[in-house]
Amino acid sequence: MTNPSSISRRRLMQTSAGALLAAGLWPGALAAADAPAPDFAFLSMNDLHYIDEKDAPFFKRAVDKLKTASPQAKLLLILGDLVETGDAKAHAAIRDILKTAGLEMKVVIGNHDYLKDAPNDRKSYVELWPDSLNYTFDHAGWQFVALDSSDGTKFEKTAVLQPTLDWLDGMLPKLDKKRPMILITHFPLGEKVTYRPTNAEALLDRFKEYNLKAVFNGHFHGNTEKQRGEILITTGKCCAKSRDNHDGTKEKGFYACKTRDGKVIREFVQVEV
Repeated sequence: MTNPSSISRRRLMQTSAGALLAAGLWPGALAAADAPAPDFAFLSMNDLHYIDEKDAPFFKRAVDKLKTASPQAKLLLILGDLVETGDAKAHAAIRDILKTAGLEMKVVIGNHDYLKDAPNDRKSYVELWPDSLNYTFDHAGWQFVALDSSDGTKFEKTAVLQPTLDWLDGMLPKLDKKRPMILITHFPLGEKVTYRPTNAEALLDRFKEYNLKAVFNGHFHGNTEKQRGEILITTGKCCAKSRDNHDGTKEKGFYACKTRDGKVIREFVQVEV
């Protein structure tokens, strides 16, 4: 591994995110080496693809599991594709079921959260999950950045669109470069992960100077972990009754997560279909 002291700050800033991660380097993390990173627990699920009331029993079992998998957790991340066809009734139904878990819910939009036959219609998502496109929030001393990585209803060969990049460019200077940070999107940002957006590297480059610790993604239904230096970039098996995993595995569920000494650890929790 490259010795960080042998690389100038200017050279670090000129190096791509992928190259920095591959070398185990990240300027923001190096600069924040002594910054506190409080330990806490949270939950993460992706790709629910709720259709109608026939899916409800599965998700009620999922809620029961959410309540017991990590009793100390107060936060639930939902990484897009909450519903299958983007209609308002489905969005309202899955929202109301998940609310019964009693957790703070933070969501990002997926391509299936758009109306199926209207590639740019996300009215139901916007109305039923307000203020949940591009936003930041704090939890347990950590900073979270939640981004709209969708490109309408497209599922492959996508790009994170300019309005999201513009929002991010305006917001990042307002955030603390040293405090630990987690990034969440629907589309996967890990190198060589299926369905990765074409400009994923340019998106990650924007976080170079920040103390990014983990990236949680969905869309690819399968467990991937790209550990680069101290940054964990992941996707998860889907938590859906109606859809299969892309990696051929059969288990459905979510992840119970915790931080320890600034690192993020996941454990899969299965929900019986």
